[in-house]
Amino acid sequence: MLQILINGAHGRMGQTLIACAGDDPELNVSAAVDVGDDFASAVPKCDAIVDFSHHSTLELVLARCVEHGKTLVIGTTGHSDTQVACIRHASNQIPIVFAPNYSVGVNTLFWLTRKAAEILGPAFDLEVVEMHHRMKKDSPSGTAKRLAQILAEVRNLQYNENVKHGRHGIVGERTNQEIGMHAVRGGDVVGDHTVIFAAPGERVELAHKASSRETFARGALRAAQWAHGRAAGLYDMQDVLGLK
Repeated sequence: MLQILINGAHGRMGQTLIACAGDDPELNVSAAVDVGDDFASAVPKCDAIVDFSHHSTLELVLARCVEHGKTLVIGTTGHSDTQVACIRHASNQIPIVFAPNYSVGVNTLFWLTRKAAEILGPAFDLEVVEMHHRMKKDSPSGTAKRLAQILAEVRNLQYNENVKHGRHGIVGERTNQEIGMHAVRGGDVVGDHTVIFAAPGERVELAHKASSRETFARGALRAAQWAHGRAAGLYDMQDVLGLK
């Protein structure tokens, strides 16, 4: 039985992870910690950490996981470039699954987005639209950012240079070198993502709509089971699902 530590246990995702783990006879939650709890002392008693706390705790989480050789699943988003570099460095010593979204459906969307961009080619304009609940703190979502990164990779563009976050004022005609990004916030929306491929005379849209956080929780737990015992390295859900 895999012993799981849930970090960020008091949050929406933390509570969902605990509930989903309780339904799996091959998993046991050895510790459920949050702000104010002794994370460091709980780490040695588990096999894997599933972290849905906050990106500000990343350095502590990485240090303790490396110290004790624990598998890590990172569910937080909004990391800086420096933090991403820290994740890559730590993955030289432990197995880490680092994904913007743990839903099987969303990871299928990632795969379909790459294939559609390759097939449709440069004649189609690219736009990404995402909507989340009013309490979400980061924008765009990690999932939307990954979708735009996939589009940029196919088109040989740079995310930081070619992604346009919304449009306001007299911005001129759309260029062939831009990827539109639009974030909508409101209500209790768990997560909607749409990729739009638009050309004269036709439009293709790929969409995923999440109605429950259980889809993310089950995917993250699946990732922990898959990664435990593997060689040190940086993995994502495409690896877990065999989509690479």
